[in-house]
Amino acid sequence: MGKYIMSFDAGTTSERAIIFDRSGRIVSLAQKEIKQYYPQAGWVEHDPMELWSAQLGVAVEAMSKAGIGVEDIEAIGITNQRETTIVWDKESGLPVCNAIVWQCRRTTKLCEELAPYKDMIREKTGLVIDPYFSATKLKWILDHVEGAAEKAEQGKLLFGTVESWLIWKLTKGRVHVTDYSNASRTMLFNIHELKWDEEICALLGIPMGMLPEPVPNSTVYGESDPAFLGGAVKIAGAAGDQQAALFGQKCFRPGDIKNTYGTGCFLLMNIGEKAVLSKNGLVTTVAWGIGGKNVYALEGSVFMGGAVVQWLRDEMGMLASAPESEELARKVEDTAGCYIVPAFTGLGAPYWKPEAKGIITGLSRGVGRCHIIRAALDSIVYQVNDLVQAMAQDAGEELKELKVDGGASSNDYLMQMQADISKVKVYRPECVETTALGAAYLAGLAVGFWKDEEDIVKCSGGSGCFEPQMEEAEREKHIKGWSEAVAMLTR
Repeated sequence: MGKYIMSFDAGTTSERAIIFDRSGRIVSLAQKEIKQYYPQAGWVEHDPMELWSAQLGVAVEAMSKAGIGVEDIEAIGITNQRETTIVWDKESGLPVCNAIVWQCRRTTKLCEELAPYKDMIREKTGLVIDPYFSATKLKWILDHVEGAAEKAEQGKLLFGTVESWLIWKLTKGRVHVTDYSNASRTMLFNIHELKWDEEICALLGIPMGMLPEPVPNSTVYGESDPAFLGGAVKIAGAAGDQQAALFGQKCFRPGDIKNTYGTGCFLLMNIGEKAVLSKNGLVTTVAWGIGGKNVYALEGSVFMGGAVVQWLRDEMGMLASAPESEELARKVEDTAGCYIVPAFTGLGAPYWKPEAKGIITGLSRGVGRCHIIRAALDSIVYQVNDLVQAMAQDAGEELKELKVDGGASSNDYLMQMQADISKVKVYRPECVETTALGAAYLAGLAVGFWKDEEDIVKCSGGSGCFEPQMEEAEREKHIKGWSEAVAMLTR
């Protein structure tokens, strides 16, 4: 048996390969940023060929850094930016257009036209109708790329989210699958029956022959072609990034909750083996399917999390680097009454306002650079808190603990503010790369690298804890100010 598991972490802003040992510790990591394309306001795209070449490059680099060969890798697990939509030619293997990224809002009007079907779609898929999900992105490609609809009808085109695309490329077109968790984010998948829904596909004019085969999250899908990594490696696990993080955080019991602070923020709660619909603006999704057992989750999505800090750095020029935001935020005692609602790509859960635009409120002559930076970090906290409160209402009780991960979770100011505003204990693991770790666990289970969930629980995972410290009156004042700012967009 090989000594390591390798994860492909195909994110929104970078492709990474991370190699883990049997204790769940990182042995090697390689990363490459990917280009973002914004052809029109509200549109976001990636080049699928860049996603593939960058992912392959970092995989080779990670093995080289660790001084190991392909024979030392027992299996590959894949985790990915979800909902991002790719359509490619079955024969040439070339995409018909750029990938439409999950953040893209170009199908807002189409979603409005689907409003009469919202109850049917929600009942079957667990989702609300929103440009966020893959279905309307796929329809847009078929409607707008010349010849695409005809080729799709003829069985010449294939659709997949990013993990499906990478598996197809890795196997040189031999395997066209998608895991249950990614399938459940397309708005085309019946989460109760675990199959593509014929009624929804017919409604959108999507030929079912172009869809990948839905498969469990932890099983051997195939092997990588030896030409790519110097030998064949089993591809044995896949999950959308947020479900992978839930698994990587060992949220194996119903009621366990985690939040990932990435480009966006994503709060998930394990709700067990029954798909329960939210009454408070959250969506229901497949968490994972392993060995015939399927686990579901409630999820709330914030579209602009760490991306707010990127905006301060890249567009506003207020930061030299993202980590600098913590130091500058601490230079002022508060935001001087300033609030940022970063609805740059609409508002996600629990509001679901795809047409919303970002605003800054409470500006006065005394508001300076550090106040703006602090307000931007606080906006992440407030958005997550909206989800925490919605999830508490669905659960029928206050939430006491929150496991966190993702790049921005390394910001101590942000984590303490989250504990204060949400009145929860915030637990940050030793390894915040829990998305990649979850994919590794899923792949490792499939090949016997780890025996079962109990074996995974024994892996490394010490954490730091942030406890609420803020006075209740101050907390309520902050939340009131945020609510008033959001109300300006949601009236």
